[in-house]
Amino acid sequence: MTSVVLYFHVHQPYRLRRYSFFDIGADDRWFDDVKNEAIARRVAERCYLPMNALLTRLVQRTDGRFRCALSITGTALDQMERWAPAALASFKALAATGCVELVSETSHHSLAFLADPAEFRAQVASHTDRLESLFGRRPTVFRNTELVFDNEVAKAAEEMGFTAMLGEGADHVLGLRSAHRVWRPSGCRKIRLLLRDYRFSDDVAFRFTDRGWREWPLTPSKFASWLADAPGDDGQIGLFMDYETAGEHQWAETGIFEFMEGLPDAVARSPGLAFATPSEAARAAVDVGRIDVPRPVSWADAERDLSAWLGNDMQRAAHEALYALLPDVRRETARGKTDWLERWRRLSASDHVYYMCTKFAQDGDVHRYFSPYDTPHDGFIAFMNVIDDFARRVSR
Repeated sequence: MTSVVLYFHVHQPYRLRRYSFFDIGADDRWFDDVKNEAIARRVAERCYLPMNALLTRLVQRTDGRFRCALSITGTALDQMERWAPAALASFKALAATGCVELVSETSHHSLAFLADPAEFRAQVASHTDRLESLFGRRPTVFRNTELVFDNEVAKAAEEMGFTAMLGEGADHVLGLRSAHRVWRPSGCRKIRLLLRDYRFSDDVAFRFTDRGWREWPLTPSKFASWLADAPGDDGQIGLFMDYETAGEHQWAETGIFEFMEGLPDAVARSPGLAFATPSEAARAAVDVGRIDVPRPVSWADAERDLSAWLGNDMQRAAHEALYALLPDVRRETARGKTDWLERWRRLSASDHVYYMCTKFAQDGDVHRYFSPYDTPHDGFIAFMNVIDDFARRVSR
């Protein structure tokens, strides 16, 4: 039996105001709460509420045979608590079915593992505690921000007690090996790695509305037949995508909700397939292969590396300036500036450097779609002005 592991990522960053040079030292309102509130309410209405209701209905209709997983960042939870409490309540109701696994990650969708391992561990620990408090179950599966992983990330996750983690099935890592097999990263003794099949995942997340795609329109039965035709002895098929795929990136008018609703029945009609949560698929694997991932791999862009966030001089300068502030922020936090670390962590969200990406072609189109700025340079200037203001306040 091949496990179909359907996993969704829920995230909203705190977007910055168009913070100018003249605001430095005069205004510490760095975040655009008007825009953040509007987007949080819009995404809750278009995606979170209808998708949560749909998945709850699928669990009930299939008597629990439909199963999936979610990760929800701390910044998304914060915004739902403040501006969309009904959406947060619907996530709690969905988790209460017992058929939806909560996956842990960094609390603020950060790249902390690359710059400050202590901050990385602190964010993961606090977020894991928060998920347990909110949803009643402690996560045992981990995904790093943007599915960034290598041997060292896997070892850190294992040391923190996670039994499984999610990663990207990048061709340059796998070679001729299968993304459908369950793996153990080099240097790890226990943790199991489930990889994303990016072709199947992107069929839904990106190509679903592409009328130029020769497989358009994508139907549940067609998609399930592709899954059934995959080699049956590999263990799992990872379908990992943003939750906002349904209703926000792919609007309701595209038929995405109907596709999701029809998928469980189509899978049930396909011999050898069954839905499973990541921890279930990891436990079920008998033959676990060894894989060596010495350099970070991500699920972003054609390169599947870190270039989406650290690929140009602006991004690297912003990332380095942010983490250069962290020791002073910690010092002032210890002295009673209790909100400063939280504000720094909101700036640590990988989205801020993602907006500074200068790639072209299709990858560039994706970056522009998500960015609130007219140009990558605008994003860099706003971010660095905030860092300048923050540094001055810390120094005072």
